[in-house]
Amino acid sequence: MSWDEEKVAKLKELWGKGNTASQIAEIIGGISRNAVIGKAHRLNLSAKIKARTASKNNNNSPIQDELRIKSRKGKRSKFKSLIIDKNFEPENPKQLEELDDNSCKWPIGHPDEKSFYFCGRTSLKDFSYCKLHLLYAYQPKGKKEDNSDKEEVQNYINKKEQAG
Repeated sequence: MSWDEEKVAKLKELWGKGNTASQIAEIIGGISRNAVIGKAHRLNLSAKIKARTASKNNNNSPIQDELRIKSRKGKRSKFKSLIIDKNFEPENPKQLEELDDNSCKWPIGHPDEKSFYFCGRTSLKDFSYCKLHLLYAYQPKGKKEDNSDKEEVQNYINKKEQAG
């Protein structure tokens, strides 16, 4: 099968209208879907394919948003169970002026409130936060939210303590 000028013009027209490669192959006749895709690519028409793919993904966004919310809720509940299971030193509320290099600098409350303070627990070496707030502040890179369980978080904290 050879591409003559008439077929190329028809391909450009149909491609520009947003037809799929299968539809174009059927309309032109005597060519395969892959032949249409290959010719479109050689003519630098392939950008249209990306636009179609992107529009398909937008249709699923409410479902994806719902899945993201569910995974966040799962992470929160796992984290709460981690906090309940661990023994952390008691808070040592401090004002900004009282903080030193060994104090946890995790803010508690809103800065405009009179009851605002910083955690004040002993911070881990080379970190600004105590062991508890380190769990909030730092998450292992490349880990999916659903895969973070107690053992992984504890191993991560141990690595951070040893690295410091």
